[in-house]
Amino acid sequence: MPRTLSPTRVLARFAVRLALLAGFAAFGSIGFGRSFAALLWMSIVLCALAGLIRREPPFGTALNHWDEGVAFGALFALVHIVQ
Repeated sequence: MPRTLSPTRVLARFAVRLALLAGFAAFGSIGFGRSFAALLWMSIVLCALAGLIRREPPFGTALNHWDEGVAFGALFALVHIVQ
């Protein structure tokens, strides 16, 4: 079984996670922006932990959890700029 996933599967995984985060943030009691930012922060940490546990290379040629963490970090920064 290969250690890397296809880029399509990684992007689909990212899109599903992002939709779930937005759904949970919509029902947050502290407002959508703050809830979404907190959930994005937790996603960054979880992606970094998953990358460490699976020993994925941070600057590899295939998409992995590190790349997802960077994308969540960019969204986190964007949410903080908009707020």
